[in-house]
This record gives sequence, structure tokens and C-alpha cells, in this order.
Amino acid sequence: MKEYVTTLISEEAVAKRIGELAEQISADYAGKSVTLICVLKGAVIFMVDLARLLKMPVEFDFMDISSYGSGTESSGNIKINKDLEHSLEGKHVLLVEDIIDSGRTLSHLIKHLQAQSPASLRLCALLDKPDRRVVDDVVVDYEGFVIPDKFVVGYGLDYDQRYRNLPFIGVVNFVD
Repeated sequence: MKEYVTTLISEEAVAKRIGELAEQISADYAGKSVTLICVLKGAVIFMVDLARLLKMPVEFDFMDISSYGSGTESSGNIKINKDLEHSLEGKHVLLVEDIIDSGRTLSHLIKHLQAQSPASLRLCALLDKPDRRVVDDVVVDYEGFVIPDKFVVGYGLDYDQRYRNLPFIGVVNFVD
């Protein structure tokens, strides 16, 4: 089976929306420093572009969590492959995620981070698929785009480790 990618959200629309999110986040955290937690690998490009536009001091930390494997749907089995390097106690934390699908992974991750007693914990996601949500305890504080139930790639998101470098958000289409 072969696949091809069509554009869902243009490079220009992504850049514009990230700028808007950065303005909102900067206003909300004015006078504070923030620890940005990037969920690897998909959120790296988003977090870097967002961080460059923020107007407050930021620190970075990274986590690697898997639930997909090489398929196109979450397996439901959540595994922390790389945990944080620094304590979150007393810090303002912004969790930066590429996409929220079922919400299982983020629900697990948020509980894991809350156990570290941050001063605050908010969630910023570039993409949200609310039609796929199976948990109700994931609240998105900063949302880039609501998208339909399609398998998307680009701007850090992948299909079997491919397409991460696309500068736009695309839909993977499969053909025989």
C-alpha cells in the first residue's frame, strides 16, 4: 500500500496561529518564568517555534512517551521512555503537545506531572481531535487547531517516522 499527503493546514496558517498562541501565553504568564515540557518527538518543532516567540524566561525539558508504535491509532499502552531531567516542584509548567487524539496518553502524563507539585500546569496543543476523545479529564488551555478525524503528518508529526519535516500539516491518504 502506498501513501501520499495532501495539505490540511498551510505553513502560513500554522505560523500565524503559533504567533497568536505565543501572545496569549506571554500575557497569561507575564512576570513569571515558565518550564516548557516537550513531548518527544512530535512536538519539538512546535515547541521551538513557540518558545522563540514567548516574551518571558523559559526553561526546556523533554519527555518521550509512546502509545502508537508504528500504527495509525493509539495502542492504549502508555510507556514513558524518557522522563524529565529536572524537578517541577513550585514551577509554572506548560506542557507542549503536538496532537490530542484519544487523550489517554495526556491524561496519564498530566497525572504524572501533577504528582511533582508544580505551581501551575497548563496544556498547549497544536492540534486537537475532539471527536476521538475517550477520556474527559484532559483540558486544553491553549489550542492551535481543531481538526477532523484524519491521520495527520508534518510539522513534527509522523507516519512511521516519515513526514516530520513537512512545513505544513497534511493528511495521509492511502492507495493500493
